[in-house]
Amino acid sequence: MTARVIAVAVDCTDAETLAAFWRSALGYPEPRRWRDADGLEYVQLDGEPTLLFQPVPEGKAGKNRLHLDVAPGAGDQRTEVERLVALGARVLADEDRHPWVVLADPEGNEFCVLPPR
Repeated sequence: MTARVIAVAVDCTDAETLAAFWRSALGYPEPRRWRDADGLEYVQLDGEPTLLFQPVPEGKAGKNRLHLDVAPGAGDQRTEVERLVALGARVLADEDRHPWVVLADPEGNEFCVLPPR
């Protein structure tokens, strides 16, 4: 028997805002919201992969140990980077020696934009 990934969980201070960014970025459907046994509300984006935004009291500290790689479904990498920046991301690194561009989402979580696949 093996395990499988069912969601990527993202700690955040504002689950609604971060979920709205990623929903627009990835074209996911409306989010689902649910509460745990302690009454904490989570915002879930169902797609491939499922993204789960869980509120935490502390802000991000340091570099991500895990990040998402995305690629445009249509169009080119540069246009996709511009679109994501217009949604609220910011460019952290864009070096000619690498085929990816490193961005940060509105809460500072790094992710990479690669060329189309």
